[in-house]
Amino acid sequence: MNEHKLINKVVIAGGGTAGWMAAATIASTIGKRLDITLVESDDIQTVGVGEATVPSLMTIHQLLKIHEADFLKAVNGTYKLGIMFENWTTLGDKYFHSFGKSGKSCWAAGFHHFWLRAKEQRMAKDFCQYSLETLAAEKNRFAHTKDNNLNYAYHLDSAKYGQLLRKIAENNGVKRIAGNIDKINLHKQSGNIQSLSLSTGKLVNGDLFIDCTGFRSLLLGEALKVGYNDWSDMLPANAAYAVQTKSHRPAVPYTRSIALDAGWRWQIPLQHRVGNGVVFSTSFKSEESALEDLLTGIDGEPLTEPRLIRFTTGQRKKFWHKNCVSVGLSSGFIEPLESTSIHLIQQAIVWLISLFPTEGIDQNLINRFNQQMKSETETIRDFIVLHYHLQQRDDHDFWCYLREMKVSDRLQQMLDLFQNNGTIIEEQDDLFAENSWVQVMMGQGLTPKQYHPIVDMMSDRDLNNFIRHQETSIQKQLTSLPIHSQFLQLFLNQSKRF
Repeated sequence: MNEHKLINKVVIAGGGTAGWMAAATIASTIGKRLDITLVESDDIQTVGVGEATVPSLMTIHQLLKIHEADFLKAVNGTYKLGIMFENWTTLGDKYFHSFGKSGKSCWAAGFHHFWLRAKEQRMAKDFCQYSLETLAAEKNRFAHTKDNNLNYAYHLDSAKYGQLLRKIAENNGVKRIAGNIDKINLHKQSGNIQSLSLSTGKLVNGDLFIDCTGFRSLLLGEALKVGYNDWSDMLPANAAYAVQTKSHRPAVPYTRSIALDAGWRWQIPLQHRVGNGVVFSTSFKSEESALEDLLTGIDGEPLTEPRLIRFTTGQRKKFWHKNCVSVGLSSGFIEPLESTSIHLIQQAIVWLISLFPTEGIDQNLINRFNQQMKSETETIRDFIVLHYHLQQRDDHDFWCYLREMKVSDRLQQMLDLFQNNGTIIEEQDDLFAENSWVQVMMGQGLTPKQYHPIVDMMSDRDLNNFIRHQETSIQKQLTSLPIHSQFLQLFLNQSKRF
């Protein structure tokens, strides 16, 4: 399908982080020849729970030329070194999934192989002691280091982030139209979207439409009838409550994820408030009980009323169909256990820009986009399923079901390879690198039966020296880091007006 119709008018349906990130990025990179319009209702509240990120967000910020201090000030942001997982293996256990690397690797084997042999010979400390990010998080320390060896992401106010992106988009010529979408008008012959009819009576025509209408998926799902792959069998959680509370202590540089009897709750510290929520499955827990879990677990005065969010984990069968591209929740949803929602928004936008159909809609471009987004989303899904599947909780039917359920062939292969010989197979574009898989697998109790034979090329003395050097190097870097809140305040004082 190549209609040889130049793409000049881009219409983005929906605002929020997805809509305004798409608008800002497209306008800033390839927008000079495009007419970009964003249609947004003043009546519809965005989901707004994506308040933690992964390091890849910096890619978009580089494209948009966003100064970090300005960003943090605008979104009430703090730094994030990783996620503390509590009660995920057994009750009372905890481990840290940090960004970055643990120890030093070689071309044939990751550091965990050297650690496994050193641990056998009582030379090594716990694996987490070889991650600077983990130790910095435990000590509540953070700074920008000279050699950029401290890897981080952010906690942010998603509503304020949307406002920041809107300002950038409008400064780059994006036009905003306020109104509810009443009808999506399709071309009789091609079946493409021709225009949007708004409740105000206005008609918005376009050549390419970007669906950022959230769970409703008004364009791709409802108008173009693209189906949905339901992943509830692997990820049965289908609801969440969210509430904001007042901060009464300095923010820590990490997200907390605390497993409950039939779900989990999050805690995301911003500068002046804390984002709280509980994710649960209504098949295993009532809404009333989940709300009680949330309210008894919060630490601080509530600033908002608890908000219930219902969802079905999964993805659209196509992310791009005809002249419509879905970005954000309209394309699917994976619960926020590893803070991947904004990352998937970003990836869809970056891929759309790289494959932009300037000369007309080409099916080859559509196919490539769909293949890439499907692969990315399913890989992230498997990483989330890993947390649920690899645990020893026996205190609730919820955890027993998840431990016994069938997982994807790819995830099962990952588990088998790691358990048998410590091998991690990374795909080129995987968001989660080898050390992420290692930290979660070993954090939840899966230790490889053997290490890579290249490790035995090192003598006991050399291995001991190698391990001691890792410990000394990390401790030296750690002692030079200031307290997170102190660094943040000092850094924000450098902020310019945006």
